Amino acid sequence: MQNKKRYRGQSQVYQIWYRFRHNKSAMLGLVIISLLILIAVFADVLFSYDGIAIKQNIMERLQAPSAAHPMGTDDYGRDILARVVHGSRISLGIGFGGVAIALFGGTIIGAIAGFYGGKVDMVVMRVTDIFMAIPNILMAMIIVAVAGTSAVTIAISLGIAAIPTFTRVARGAVLTVREMEYIESARAIGAKNSTIISKHILPNCFAPLLVQTTLSMAIIILSVSGLSYLGMGIKAPIPEWGSMLSASRAYLQGNSYMAIFPGLAIMLTILALNLLGDGLRDASDPKLK
Repeated sequence: MQNKKRYRGQSQVYQIWYRFRHNKSAMLGLVIISLLILIAVFADVLFSYDGIAIKQNIMERLQAPSAAHPMGTDDYGRDILARVVHGSRISLGIGFGGVAIALFGGTIIGAIAGFYGGKVDMVVMRVTDIFMAIPNILMAMIIVAVAGTSAVTIAISLGIAAIPTFTRVARGAVLTVREMEYIESARAIGAKNSTIISKHILPNCFAPLLVQTTLSMAIIILSVSGLSYLGMGIKAPIPEWGSMLSASRAYLQGNSYMAIFPGLAIMLTILALNLLGDGLRDASDPKLK
């Protein structure tokens, strides 16, 4: 009863935020992601890119973690901490770019399919099913092999690969909303279909799309690392967590720290995004109101 009184007169966004901030694991995920974003934004302030992150120093190669190098140095004498910090900019940048492409494309396609229904819905969903049968990483590998391995190309390829998932989520949300009374009222006063979709339907579908955004970003970041590990992603000397893991394979016996720290960065980022996504899902669940 107290929650109902507290929610009375409040917007949907406030209600979701209220439930979200009382979820400790979700708040932990939000704090971690916020810190990672700050680290990525201020990476150049923390460590010089040209002077530390990619500069080779053979005299200091393969040094264990110490006060001078808290995460040690790699096989070229480069500071691993500096590379992990600058690698966050690459991984998060591709993650944000890829998920933005998937969110934009999938939302538009799913909204059209869900709103118009009939043959349009059938055609869109059958095409979506075909693309969903292809693993995301495989589709990304095909696009990267054709278009190249730049960060922009990888973000676009992974974003395209994630569009079918967003299409399904958007379609399901639109199917739920389109029969509401306020949609019928908008039709009755002569509102255009484009106006109904953009101003009345999509704003009320943001909760499931927001949840899918966080979960898909985790998948995209993991896929970026996977592509780099396989040699189809970001190329050296650009610091990227997956390529750092790949470079450490030959030194695992005596210098395991080379793999531990970039591996922990990937794990922490994915964990935080999953906690954030789970928290948003719980907070936006109508059954919890």
